[in-house]
Amino acid sequence: MSNENLIDPEAIENLRALSPDDGDGFLRDIIGIYIEDTPKRVQEMKESLVAADQPKFTRAAHSIKGSSSNIGATEVRALAEKLEHDSRNNGLAGLEARIAQLEASFAATCVQLAKIVPQG
Repeated sequence: MSNENLIDPEAIENLRALSPDDGDGFLRDIIGIYIEDTPKRVQEMKESLVAADQPKFTRAAHSIKGSSSNIGATEVRALAEKLEHDSRNNGLAGLEARIAQLEASFAATCVQLAKIVPQG
């Protein structure tokens, strides 16, 4: 997926429509929360791998999937969904590299989000 397609523009417009008169303040807040929270969930996934805590891993992946869906981060959502599914159905073996892939996609997504609505 190219960097231009990491964000679903319709999701961004839907968020803007929730508070159309605030100059993107609501959207900026939602994106800020996403950018702040997602690395915490990724860290939970890493810690749960070490601890072999499958339910915690699955919950963290599910959380990333949901928040990514809310802001239209399509690739991160898809990767988190696959991690959630695989951890639930196949256990935690072999997921380390896919977490790294999720982190790389998240970093690229953050760059795209900053172009849409600069933070700060």
